Amino acid sequence: LAYSTVSQLSYIILGVALLTPTGIEGGIVHIANHAFSKITLFFCAGAIYVATHKKNISEMGGLGRAMPFTFAAFAIASLSMIGVPPTAGFVSKWYLLLGSLEAQQLWVLAVLVVSTLLNAAYFVPIIREAFWGQAPAEDHKRTGHERPESGTLAMLMVVPLTITAAVTLALFFFPGTLLDLAGMAAGEAAP
Repeated sequence: LAYSTVSQLSYIILGVALLTPTGIEGGIVHIANHAFSKITLFFCAGAIYVATHKKNISEMGGLGRAMPFTFAAFAIASLSMIGVPPTAGFVSKWYLLLGSLEAQQLWVLAVLVVSTLLNAAYFVPIIREAFWGQAPAEDHKRTGHERPESGTLAMLMVVPLTITAAVTLALFFFPGTLLDLAGMAAGEAAP
């Protein structure tokens, strides 16, 4: 998760470097979109570790069925990182795409497409494995961990990641205020 931040922060710099109002807006909006999506992913990783002590993707088989709220939030945030509607990441990537066309920089469009495909390549397998993968054999022998999202401690973890995942969706459906603020900043910054 930490390494993917490098590519996501590059979108912000790329948007500003386009020197078009739309590109700058896309970069600025991506700051908030990335913040909510990434904190959701880190909350999910923490919840998974606390509940199951698992940290490797190879251990996630079937865990989405045992921790549906956590992995639903993980899926929403992952789709936002990829830039799939109806998530916040789509809005900023759309503005970056429009900004690249506005600046007549088709190479930026190509970078966005390749980066989006790379994001999908490392997030989609996690989601697939969690919901449709087989749980490791030792998980079937465990007792007491069948419902890792139950209990007070679990709720203290699930509620925040549910809220940040909801914000990730809300920023797709209601991006107006964020776009207005970014537009004001872009108007000041554009040459």
